[in-house]
Amino acid sequence: MIKTVSLREAWAGEANCLECALRVSVLFAGLRDSDFEHIHDPIDQFRLKPGAHLYLAGDGGEHLFTVRSGMLKLVQYLPDGSQRIVRIARTTDVLGLEALLNERYQHDAIALHPTEVCRYPARLVRDLGCDNPALYQELMARWQRALTEADAWLTELSTGSARQRVARLLLRLVRDRQTSECPLFSREDMGSMLGVTTETASRTIAEFKRQGLLVEKSPNLFLLDIPNLRRIAED
Repeated sequence: MIKTVSLREAWAGEANCLECALRVSVLFAGLRDSDFEHIHDPIDQFRLKPGAHLYLAGDGGEHLFTVRSGMLKLVQYLPDGSQRIVRIARTTDVLGLEALLNERYQHDAIALHPTEVCRYPARLVRDLGCDNPALYQELMARWQRALTEADAWLTELSTGSARQRVARLLLRLVRDRQTSECPLFSREDMGSMLGVTTETASRTIAEFKRQGLLVEKSPNLFLLDIPNLRRIAED
């Protein structure tokens, strides 16, 4: 179900947007009252079920997306038909930045958990960025953040033993969180993220659970032993 609000409502914290990622992420925090005189495009808010696509690789990039809650995987497909998850998008992350360059989306974006997103036109952001230095600067910061995250996935999660890779992934999933609660997903997805087999991912998670490094709080939600996982990740 799609709910539509105006950018002014989201910016002002109205229409149940007080906790919205659009405000928390400060992407639009630098807007001025005068900017809204020229803004008529709505923001669409909607939910995705696990496994649902937000967009497909090759789709025309006309919108940007901010993750309000939940988690999505960004997938690229190899020539042999296998998939590789190149990045995870979490709350406050911005997706579809390539649309700002009028390029097609480069990945499949697929929900891993029940996920809420906001969708807004790339044209709107381009126009606002031309006249608003603060928004332009924030967009550049978002781009750099995406590049840094992609580099980290390449260097941290594709090298080392399976135990090191799993430990590093778990630590990345709780980075910037105030608790050690870590939502997980299928072992097949985990293997695709880390470049290991599903069996290896399952075996490693089972080993971590036996060692008390993961304590299951509810289905697919775990509490992490962060100090010991760091030791494994840095070995």
